[in-house]
Amino acid sequence: MTSSFGPETTSGCGESRTLFSSAPDFAETAGRVRACRLCREAPRHGPPLPVEPRPIVQGTSRARICIASQAPGNRAFQSGVPFQDPSGKRLREWLGLGEPAFYDPDLVAIVPMGACFPGHDAKGGDLPPRRECAETWRAPLLAGLPDLELVLLIGQYAQAWHLGRRPGGLTSTVARWREIVSEPRRPRLLPLPHPSWRNTPWLRKHPWFEAELLPVLREEVARLAREVGRGHRQDDRRPDVEGERRRPVT
Repeated sequence: MTSSFGPETTSGCGESRTLFSSAPDFAETAGRVRACRLCREAPRHGPPLPVEPRPIVQGTSRARICIASQAPGNRAFQSGVPFQDPSGKRLREWLGLGEPAFYDPDLVAIVPMGACFPGHDAKGGDLPPRRECAETWRAPLLAGLPDLELVLLIGQYAQAWHLGRRPGGLTSTVARWREIVSEPRRPRLLPLPHPSWRNTPWLRKHPWFEAELLPVLREEVARLAREVGRGHRQDDRRPDVEGERRRPVT
């Protein structure tokens, strides 16, 4: 099927990283991630993780969309459910997905740069994602997602990992979204700002994001959702949280 982002290709994702050859089983790797305590017990970069590890990832090997986010926030750390906060509501609005589709692991994989809540800094903001996590787990997790067609690079950490560091920072990178998403690779990569309320001034300053990028993003997400039978629903009803807790966030 033709994509709004142009012809599909079969080249790799990222520079000098082979992410999709000799694919391991995603569920097996995700299970190992959830048991990981590396940044707490054997940190390689800085002091140990200041909170108890609770790694959070979502997906199956059939997922078509990957949300390459930063790291779970405190609310996700408490609940075990990613993006159950105002940032998640805004992100779902950007995608045009209700919660049932967003939390369908056959459609959406959530693979953050750091799988654990990193704790707070002195000003009360979230610390950066732990580097140990991406170094250890990112390549095998992504290798277990062979059906991905679109990776959403949310924030500077995901963009630097997948695209390499580029001049001009996040704004310059997101402004070049048409060029990046049209590059000959599979899956396609699309840079986005973080959906945090703290970025509301950025969104107001750059109206092209909502006027130009989001309609194309929603069209592409709708296409992929139809292909996996989820439809395209703008439905923000809260999911069955108890059901979500019973079902592993895989």
